Amino acid sequence: MKGLLYLGAAAAAICTTFAASAQFSGREDPMPVTQPKMPGEYWAPKPTTPTAYTAPNKVHWKLSDVLAAHRGQSDWVQPILRNNEQDADYVSLGKGKTTKARFFADDRVMFIVWDGSVKVTIDGVEPFTATKGFMVSVPFRHVYTIENVGDKPALWFEVRQANSPPFYPASETPDTYPGRTYMKVTGNPGPARDRDTNPAYVDFFKTIAVGDKPHNGKFVWDDHFTSNILRGKAAESVPPATNRGHFHSDWTEFWFIMEGRVGYQIEGFPYFVSEPGDVVAAAKGRWHRPGNDPSAPMSTRIPINPRPVILHNFEPAH
Repeated sequence: MKGLLYLGAAAAAICTTFAASAQFSGREDPMPVTQPKMPGEYWAPKPTTPTAYTAPNKVHWKLSDVLAAHRGQSDWVQPILRNNEQDADYVSLGKGKTTKARFFADDRVMFIVWDGSVKVTIDGVEPFTATKGFMVSVPFRHVYTIENVGDKPALWFEVRQANSPPFYPASETPDTYPGRTYMKVTGNPGPARDRDTNPAYVDFFKTIAVGDKPHNGKFVWDDHFTSNILRGKAAESVPPATNRGHFHSDWTEFWFIMEGRVGYQIEGFPYFVSEPGDVVAAAKGRWHRPGNDPSAPMSTRIPINPRPVILHNFEPAH
């Protein structure tokens, strides 16, 4: 069980199944990362006024700024992104502490461990220890906890469905949530089953970031969450500003930088370079062009979107 973790006997006990993603299993993939192009030219409705970045949203969250804002603290949450589809935070958990057991009703939660060492326990999965670079995916209705088993605060970047309050087992005391009152209930259907075809985790620095081997594949994909792993060599040069890249009419796209240096040109901003642990966002409808900057031999970005596969709109080549 190196890099990817699948259910064992515990899965049968709760009638739940994780499977390898199509990328790793070799099965035919009904939604490949690269699709045939749209036939011919078409009209795309681009917002007349670029979508604004309202707090906490920023075009570029630098990890160094996040850490500086919480210097001397061990337990904190830094909101990074809020939109109609997804919420994202940096989370720090103090030494020896464990999160409350919880789950989400209808959508997965994904997180990337960036510092420290945590024990991740997910219903139906053998508990595992995650360190820097582990990418973890928890399907809906699977109870999970995160325990800091290291000798310093643990840090991770977490993405959830927007405005989605957590649910808790009856044995827990729920945290307060604005506008909601927790009630003890029963429910159905149960945890995600056969249609969940995503790995529980990927150990990025052990299985993907090996030498100068490029990688272009999925991490988690379902009907409400997409995330790829895009690793490649440095570009020979930065493209001219006239190359605006593409835009998405209806969705904000954002990226977590895993290694190297990734350059961005985003509408309304000059070209800039992001570093590991940074988060970059292209607000809905803004032209954007990500690419591996020439200053690092290998770079990896993790794009995160709310739908598979969102439409990329490019200027026609004439």
